[in-house]
Amino acid sequence: MTQSNSLKTQTLQVSGMDCGSCAQTIAASLQQLSGVMEASVSFATGRVKVSYDPNLLSEAQIKHRIAVLGYEVDATPEKTLQVQIGGMDCGSCAKTIEVGLQQITGVNEASVNFTTGRSQVSYNPQQVSETTIYERIQALGYTVEQSYDGSSSHHHDSCDHEHYHEEAEDQRGRGAGGKLLGTQNTATNWKFWITNRRGQSVILAGVGLFLGLVTQYLVLPIWLTRAFYGIGIVVAGYPIARAGLFELRLRRADMNLLMTISAIGAVILGDWFEAALVVFLFSLGTMLQVFTFGRTRNAIRGLMDLTPPTATVKRNHQEVTVPVESIRVGEILTIRPGQRVALDGVVVSGTSAIDQSPITGESIPEDKAPGDTVFAGTLNQTGFLSVKVTHTASDTTVAKIIHLVEEAQSSRAPTQQWVDRFAEIYTPIVILSAIAIVLIPPLAFAQPLNIWLYRALVLLVIACPCALVISTPVSIVSAIGAATRHGVLFKGGHALETAGHLTSLAFDKTGTLTQGEPVVQKIYDLGEESTNFILSITASLEQQSEHPLAKAIVAKAKEQGLNLENIENFTAYPGKGVAAQIGANLYLVGNRRLFADFGVGLSTTAESLLIKIESLGQTTVLVGSSQKLLGIVALADGLRLEAAEAVRLLQRLGMRHVMMLTGDRTAVAKQIAQQLEITEYQAELLPEDKLQAIQQLRQSGVVGMVGDGINDAPALAAADISFAVGGIDIALETADVVLVGSDLRRLAYTVNLSRRTVTVIQQNVIFSLVTKGLFLLLGTFGFVGLAIAVLADTGTSLLVTANGMRLFRDK
Repeated sequence: MTQSNSLKTQTLQVSGMDCGSCAQTIAASLQQLSGVMEASVSFATGRVKVSYDPNLLSEAQIKHRIAVLGYEVDATPEKTLQVQIGGMDCGSCAKTIEVGLQQITGVNEASVNFTTGRSQVSYNPQQVSETTIYERIQALGYTVEQSYDGSSSHHHDSCDHEHYHEEAEDQRGRGAGGKLLGTQNTATNWKFWITNRRGQSVILAGVGLFLGLVTQYLVLPIWLTRAFYGIGIVVAGYPIARAGLFELRLRRADMNLLMTISAIGAVILGDWFEAALVVFLFSLGTMLQVFTFGRTRNAIRGLMDLTPPTATVKRNHQEVTVPVESIRVGEILTIRPGQRVALDGVVVSGTSAIDQSPITGESIPEDKAPGDTVFAGTLNQTGFLSVKVTHTASDTTVAKIIHLVEEAQSSRAPTQQWVDRFAEIYTPIVILSAIAIVLIPPLAFAQPLNIWLYRALVLLVIACPCALVISTPVSIVSAIGAATRHGVLFKGGHALETAGHLTSLAFDKTGTLTQGEPVVQKIYDLGEESTNFILSITASLEQQSEHPLAKAIVAKAKEQGLNLENIENFTAYPGKGVAAQIGANLYLVGNRRLFADFGVGLSTTAESLLIKIESLGQTTVLVGSSQKLLGIVALADGLRLEAAEAVRLLQRLGMRHVMMLTGDRTAVAKQIAQQLEITEYQAELLPEDKLQAIQQLRQSGVVGMVGDGINDAPALAAADISFAVGGIDIALETADVVLVGSDLRRLAYTVNLSRRTVTVIQQNVIFSLVTKGLFLLLGTFGFVGLAIAVLADTGTSLLVTANGMRLFRDK
């Protein structure tokens, strides 16, 4: 697909035409669609070519019209290619590559994410090759550092692909590799400057500038001085000029074009030193930005290296090492101490401590036993494990996290959208102002042309909105990177910025503030038997039951180290309880109706105690013999251990409203709220009631809703931002922010990080605008020269980058 201005051209393969009139019918029908500028149909080849306005018409509507006419649109063998691109130093570079790729015939869609340095290209392999895509990127002045088919993060998709990369890497002095081609190292240490072509050009330009100064100081022939300056200008200026000229062909203006004009203008004015200095400073600043930004990018890309490319699996009673992509669900992995888990699965044998910090952010290893879940990318520390695979390589938790992080970084925050719109208007205004400065003073006031031409060049350099454009994405990507390391996943810059403005936070109760399953709260004896005896009897009768209350009682007995008795003549009474013999005695465990059926009466004291316990919102289990009631076990949905501290941390942050919304009884809600010191709560709510509560809160500020990602969908959708705890599979689909480790204390960290991010973004935007405004005035009236203008622009960009990257080191 090609793009020209606002029009797109789509070529479709259509079957079912049996004569020339069929082709004419399709063409005429398509031309009647609103938005279609031109439609032509070739009966001989079966191809339909349509030029249309994508703002008025979609590709799906075109295909639908053809299908309605009784013809079939053949599926285009579309492929997706992901390319890691080097050399981008601002958002404008990403836009240049995006537009350049979309102009290639056969490329259906191209998107470039500046923050990750990655481009995703959807193309028709029958119309364009991968080599053409790589060559276009290089023609724009950027490098292809790594690429792979969108379906895999480990391997190239064809032999031709690898062959091209070997040639491309040889040209850049690197070896072909399977993963990121060494960008983890070369982008963040001194080797970067001698292995990267742009880095080499900066060094040569510096040498040329230095030798030019020396020959100028020694008063050697001027041609020699200009030759050295010229070497610096050509070596460092060529990639700048090439990218700038391509921008001009796209009818766009970026810093490369402005810098090229300034350098050429300085040479025309005879100031070769100024031209060489401008080119050198600009190239140096650009590479410093790439070098600095590379640290954050590499830290985030490190997620991709968590999972090993191969794993040991049991096949035909033997252990074999195979690529992870070939392992199917249900196969058994063997994982030895010191090895990383390759795929998500369930432990079937063995015990070990697993370091899950890459996934959950928890620094303390978690003990795993048969039946427990393990995640790909985590580190086995002590024991030997056999793990049954539950997810394939493309569907693991870490794969989902990587995808979410990439999507989050490409999602534009509201501030970034405003900055991008501002830059689109601002740049043309600056160019027109520079033209006015060149023409008006000399023509209207007989001023010297060379002076005002020089000032116009300075204006163009200073006015480039590079620092302003980079101010928001560098902060967003740094914050998202920091949050990911701590087990907090943001679905985009919008969620990150919204969380920074939160004034109210509403919690669902069950499964969010509580564990979502019953826990023994207290055991009451009636003065005849000890609480341990009552718990032991109850657990002995309940040990075979699958009921949640029974499981909670048995778990409590095991926790206290009690021995369970052998039971005989066990009988279950549905809806009432159970009865069984222990030795010669018959014991009952159940509710009031069970005891009434056996003729066991309850004393006034017991009745009063039951009323008191139930008023606390707790569930009661009565325990006794065939003659009398011995005790009562009180159970309730247990609080998360960290819930109370999480609420205190949020209140300490100055959250205006911290509220609990639940469909449970008022007595239960009151008890939970008192334990958590939450003063605002609403109980016995239907889903629509929770929705109304959220809407009411929104009238007083920005509202967040915290749930388990399963229930309360209306309330989660109605909130300005939703937070999910619990199962990551569901949470990834439902929430704006996911707490991977389910630790509620991370809510306070999330809000605090988001607030800091908003503050840093505001600092960067204000600093960029103030700096630009000040130097625009100074440059227009001749107080600063080209070199100072370049330093001001580069310095501002580096400062906003460094300020944004502070968020990545957030604790």
